[in-house]
Amino acid sequence: MPILDTYLVSPQLVLQDLLRALPLAAWVLFVVHGLSRWSYLWARSRWGEGVGVYFARKVIHMAAGGFVALLVPFLFREPWTPLILGLILAAYVYIPRRMGRLMTWFQDPSNISEVYYCVSWGLAAFLAWPFDVRIAVFPLFLMSFGDGVTGIIRGIRQRRRVKSWDGTVGFLAVSLPVGLIVFGAAGGLAALAAALAEKSGLIDDNISVPAVSLAILLTAHQAGILPA
Repeated sequence: MPILDTYLVSPQLVLQDLLRALPLAAWVLFVVHGLSRWSYLWARSRWGEGVGVYFARKVIHMAAGGFVALLVPFLFREPWTPLILGLILAAYVYIPRRMGRLMTWFQDPSNISEVYYCVSWGLAAFLAWPFDVRIAVFPLFLMSFGDGVTGIIRGIRQRRRVKSWDGTVGFLAVSLPVGLIVFGAAGGLAALAAALAEKSGLIDDNISVPAVSLAILLTAHQAGILPA
């Protein structure tokens, strides 16, 4: 099937998928306004304000973005809904910044990375969909769970936001086995490259991690070396 045909779907199908996403949207709002706030208070009481905010961000990564990403292949039948959801959430977390009403338990005035996360989430699924929906999910897994564990480890051990190697080891411990099991050597390479991209800090990891891993997996797919 030509790539373009994958995106030529009926508005009715997109609307149906959006309606199917409503329970997930409710879950994401609960994570953002409930679960992450509780994790912020818990971590702040033990390690201070900065670690509390960091914890809350990573809880959102894993419990909201990561959990929903794992369900994408089973719930949606076209690529537009993940893109629309990602852009809606990007607007949802960006508008408070513009209005000066930050959700202070997870939003950092000097760091807009949660907006990048939402946009990357939607774009990765949208771009990978015509090739293999699993390719859409794994970069989101890396960005959500790999980076989430990384942040929690660094928060506890370093008490601040820093690109330390202990977090990178945590990233690989979570991501490398999954990559190897699902995609073989290409998956392992994608996990390793994503971990190094995150550690480098040259580009916001909510952009670099999905971009690097998606590029590797799409190249492997086109070369015909991904397992069936």
